[in-house]
This record gives sequence, structure tokens and C-alpha cells, in this order.
Amino acid sequence: MTLEQFRDVLLAADSSATHYTSNSAGNYTVWAEYGDKALFCDDSRDEQSKVWKIQVDRYTKTPYDSVVDSIRAALTVEDISYTYLCDFEQETGYIHHIFDCEVV
Repeated sequence: MTLEQFRDVLLAADSSATHYTSNSAGNYTVWAEYGDKALFCDDSRDEQSKVWKIQVDRYTKTPYDSVVDSIRAALTVEDISYTYLCDFEQETGYIHHIFDCEVV
């Protein structure tokens, strides 16, 4: 899966999701790639096959935000491996949902 294909999966879950940053004052979703891992084939690095490390962050002040469920469902349908974390940021009042994804 390319980064553009991942973007499209995320946009299906949240049409206002943005890459890297957001200027939104309300609830918002951002995503960014932060690394990759190459796969190895015949004892050599296969540049055509890599695993992207991507983090999706949903910031919301709405408990039980339905967009969080939509993101989870979109990742699951596309068989995208992810780890989920949630944190409350007292300084801003945002609930921070974190999806740490690996995309092949």
C-alpha cells in the first residue's frame, strides 16, 4: 500500500483528515509517516517491499467520538495493523486517540 492509498483509506473515515498538521480549532485528525522498514528477500534489502510506520492522531473533545470508530473500522477493513492508545491532555482538554500503524 502506498502512502496515497493509506491517505485515501483515512479520508474515507474522516474526510477532513490532514497530513502532518491541522489548523482546525475543533475536533481534528492528522496523520504522518515516521519511518519505514525494508523487507528482505534472498539476503538483500527489497526496496520495492517496505513497511511504512504511520501515526494517526485524532484530537477530540467529544467522548465516544464516532470518527474514532470510523478510523478503527477503516483500518480493520483494509487489514492495516495498528496499536491503539488513548490519552487525555489536560492543558488543552483534548482526548488524544493514537493509531500507530504498519502498512505494507
